[in-house]
Amino acid sequence: MTQPPAPTSLVPPGPPAGGAAHPERPRITELRLSAFTGHRRAALPLGPLTLLAGPSGCGKSSALRAYEALARLGAGAALGEAFPDPVACVPERARPDAQRRRGFRIGCTADGPAGPVRLDVAVQAEPHLRVVGERLTAGGLVLLETALRDPGKRAVQAAWHTAGPTPVPHGPLPDDRLGTALLPLRVAGTTPGQRRVLAAAEQMVVALRSVFACDPDPSRMRGPVPAGSGRLFGGCGNLADVLWRTRAECARRHTQFVAAVRAGCAGPVADVLAVPSAGGTVRAVLDRGDGIRTEFGRLGDGELRYVALALVLLTGPGVLEVDPAGEVPAALQTLTVLADGLDRGLDPGQRGELLRLAARMCERGHIRLVGAVSDASWAAGTDGVGVVHLKP
Repeated sequence: MTQPPAPTSLVPPGPPAGGAAHPERPRITELRLSAFTGHRRAALPLGPLTLLAGPSGCGKSSALRAYEALARLGAGAALGEAFPDPVACVPERARPDAQRRRGFRIGCTADGPAGPVRLDVAVQAEPHLRVVGERLTAGGLVLLETALRDPGKRAVQAAWHTAGPTPVPHGPLPDDRLGTALLPLRVAGTTPGQRRVLAAAEQMVVALRSVFACDPDPSRMRGPVPAGSGRLFGGCGNLADVLWRTRAECARRHTQFVAAVRAGCAGPVADVLAVPSAGGTVRAVLDRGDGIRTEFGRLGDGELRYVALALVLLTGPGVLEVDPAGEVPAALQTLTVLADGLDRGLDPGQRGELLRLAARMCERGHIRLVGAVSDASWAAGTDGVGVVHLKP
């Protein structure tokens, strides 16, 4: 995977228009699905803790996939990595043009030191996967704009803002990458306008990266797993391996995790740990505190999903299988957890405990959560929770 270049600075050359205060940690505040699967002209506001609610088929999972794809592009991934099945992203009723071309459009807004920055991307899915247009804007000013001028070439023509004595520069960019992530390679930063372009692009890239998409699969969490890197996968099947690591790394965080598990699992819970098993594997168990240890294979699906999601919320990029911006200080980054089926298999008590834990963690500012639920009525009255209702 091609990585975007290291940001030079996240501090804009001057205060945002209007002098409004903006967060130090860049974060995505809106996801736009202009034409993506079943979505048309959808703008989804995203706060620290957002639940996407609606019946099956309303597009909750596809919205999370769009967010994850943008995150991959921001990290330097090629279009094929971000959209492994691009044709499935095309609106079902979209008709091809005379050249048999069909595609989709997505975008987002990132707020941070540079103020609100908008990114909008048009992708051609057929007959060839490519970016056909991209626009980065801030304060109504177009900072980067790309367009496919010659379908016979695997490049788009790009133009970016300078606010200097030279005309707006033009140049080719590859049509299988996000131009915003490549701007620091092309923009010198010698004029105030160029520095504004760089600050906006870097803010967008940092806001998009550090995303962990998870949907715990209980069937993969029950048995022993090989000891590995200790980094949790999206399906949480290697949770025992991660417990082997985290229990020894931070006693305070592990104590919080055990308290959360105790609140959501049946019976007494004195500890949650991993123990060696045959063949160099480890298995996860609940220590009941009376000499009895319950293997995870005996727990219900709801208990396993609850335990996995609690661990995700109480850890960070160093434990989760994510791609953080390593060249940016952790204090300027925010981890975003995308949780599909957040309430799947959970009983009312588990849902409430998990939501309260998520609200506490998101309030601190270093983690954000976007979760998909079928019905968000059970979340009513919980401080810090925003609900976006989707309709089929």
